[in-house]
Amino acid sequence: MRECTIHRKTNETDITLSLNLDGSGNFAGTSGIGFFDHMLHAFAVHGGFDLALTMAGDLEVDCHHSVEDLGIVLGQTFAQILSDKGAIARYGSFVLPMDEALAFCALDISGRAFLVFDCVFQNPQVGAFDCCMTGEFFRAFAMNGGITLHIKVPYGENDHHKIEAVFKAAAHALKAAVTPREGGVLSSKGVL
Repeated sequence: MRECTIHRKTNETDITLSLNLDGSGNFAGTSGIGFFDHMLHAFAVHGGFDLALTMAGDLEVDCHHSVEDLGIVLGQTFAQILSDKGAIARYGSFVLPMDEALAFCALDISGRAFLVFDCVFQNPQVGAFDCCMTGEFFRAFAMNGGITLHIKVPYGENDHHKIEAVFKAAAHALKAAVTPREGGVLSSKGVL
């Protein structure tokens, strides 16, 4: 079973996250940010991942620490589960339409962390979620997961649709990349 649990406590957040890559798309728990929970649920469903979250954050400040720190922990769970990259497809990409918005995600679970995030938002917030935290979440996830991650939203009008399309596209790309395979590390060098 490809699963793990990570606990991370700082002066700003206290997070315990369990991830099962071979789950049935369940999300349990709350970040304390309604729209972010909606995105985490969509991520779980579309990736086929099970996520169980226990979390407390300094939401009296704003959502920044909670969203970024959860990205850190989610990245760490992926890195721990996928420490043997020879057993996965490694690459994944997906284009996802959501009404008027289109999101594209391409990634490489290579151990080399990088993020390209190209998405413009029209509003500062969706609910209590700061739109700018979408990029921060995926930056923290990529850096801590050792993932090269490219995300682009070429067009869209509704920020809710754009952000949701991003989370769903990333989930589908990750689902493809973590698909089990045989034959050793997928690299002409023989190592990553």
